Amino acid sequence: MQLNQKIIVITGASSGIGKATAMACAAAGASLIITGRRKDALDALAKELATPCLPLCFDVRDKDAVFSAFASLPPEFSNVSVLINNAGLALGLEPVPHINLDDWEQMVDTNIKGLLYCTQSLVPTLQKQPAAHIVNIGSTAGNYAYKGGNTYCASKAFVHHFSDCLRTDFLGQNIRVTNIEPAMTEDTAFADVRFKGDDAKARGVYAGVQPLRASDIAQSIVWALTRPAHVNINRIELIPTAQAQAGLAVHRQ
Repeated sequence: MQLNQKIIVITGASSGIGKATAMACAAAGASLIITGRRKDALDALAKELATPCLPLCFDVRDKDAVFSAFASLPPEFSNVSVLINNAGLALGLEPVPHINLDDWEQMVDTNIKGLLYCTQSLVPTLQKQPAAHIVNIGSTAGNYAYKGGNTYCASKAFVHHFSDCLRTDFLGQNIRVTNIEPAMTEDTAFADVRFKGDDAKARGVYAGVQPLRASDIAQSIVWALTRPAHVNINRIELIPTAQAQAGLAVHRQ
């Protein structure tokens, strides 16, 4: 049990990478605080896990709800030593002239501001622990732009650089920081959310391809968490063998 006596917060834990990570961390012996917007899904997951688990239902975009939830943890869950900022989403693939501004704002509010709220609300608790860790779920989209990615790619580039800045701010302290950057990952709601329930478009993303699985990402997170205390894994970029960086786009006359 490599994560015994650790209390881990996982945001966006009701499905996909968050759920797989909760299951992997529970198997490694951690106690969990799982958050998300769907109370029924969180309660069902909590019943599945053979470990102490506290489900908290709130939207990371709601600053007051985030700070209130983490300020009122019961004593048995109060000594949080790991935060996994997993909540995030992509919406649409339209080019800039045709974007839906509400989609842009939701991505910024979730992928950037929500991550900031959760991090800032828990930093005082993390600083009190003998060893603490923040894991941010970024994306290869933060490293490689693609057509229609615009705000989503930019939001994940923010996660990349914010993770590096956290490492700098916490230098000499007891808090490690890791950015996990997956590429194409199936068995999540990512494509369904991006295409707003259009099943044909969502299925098309993975047609003829063996993508990563949510469990692949979860295993990488547990590996990073269980390195010796003097080792910080700055970033892990995961990509399926069926995918590669596309290189620079070229427009030909």
